[in-house]
Amino acid sequence: MDRRPMLQVPRSRHRRAGAATRLDADAPRFVMWKLRSLELHETVRRGSSFSRHKAGAGSMQVTTPFIRKLEHAGPLTDEERSVLLSLTTTSRSVSARQDIVLEHQTDTIPLVLSGVAGRYKVLVHGTRRIVSFALPGDLCRVHPAATGALDLRVAALTACHVSDISQVKLREAIDAYPGISRALWWLTLTELSRAREWLVNDSRPADRRLAHHFCELLVCLQAVGLAGENSFELGIAQADYADALGISYVHVNRVMQALRSNGMISTGKHLLILPDVERIKEFAEFDPGYLCLDGLGL
Repeated sequence: MDRRPMLQVPRSRHRRAGAATRLDADAPRFVMWKLRSLELHETVRRGSSFSRHKAGAGSMQVTTPFIRKLEHAGPLTDEERSVLLSLTTTSRSVSARQDIVLEHQTDTIPLVLSGVAGRYKVLVHGTRRIVSFALPGDLCRVHPAATGALDLRVAALTACHVSDISQVKLREAIDAYPGISRALWWLTLTELSRAREWLVNDSRPADRRLAHHFCELLVCLQAVGLAGENSFELGIAQADYADALGISYVHVNRVMQALRSNGMISTGKHLLILPDVERIKEFAEFDPGYLCLDGLGL
């Protein structure tokens, strides 16, 4: 067992008489945090819906988090982009704490358009274990060509918009378009690589484990244009982190306080900032190579 001590939370040394002085000293930090928050909100607002970017001289192409993610496997043709867009013309809203997909659902594959979902299993005694997060641009099934029932359930951890893609039509697109086939196989291999990293991460102390999750979330959201250089908007509850880490809510709360007090993270309303990316990367033993997103993030 790794007996490295968890980051210690120092006792508060602030006295009531020094409160005004502390507020004055923290004012510049608050202003900078607020500016970063506003900037990130604008980034998320622009990236959460369809956006356009230049594809060549005088032309524009529509992109979504799904397409942006798939193009990390290689460029898609205009026709392949159009086919992917045609598969996601309808969407539905799912409230937080509601299931997006149940076991044995096989005719459609939900695609997360916005929000955060969790793939999970429920043990015999009722304990839930989240085995992975599904972010904007993620399919809820590891590979769409797989047949048979889904072996887990997927729930919205925050309010989500999802598009139910016909499995038959997606298989047809895979068969007809090499770029789509290549991209979805890349997506499958990346998800399997993430699953292995989550398994290894379980061997780390809780504080490093949670820090590793934060690093991964930053890079994955950057990949689809939904994160800043060192910050992202994410409303995952501490109870959900507890189910993802396999520890208690109280333990997660203590770890969050430790990371915050030691300057590893800074939090606001649904906003998480990694003030020193290199420092938390080293602390978490995070190497983004397993995400196959060269040149992004950390």
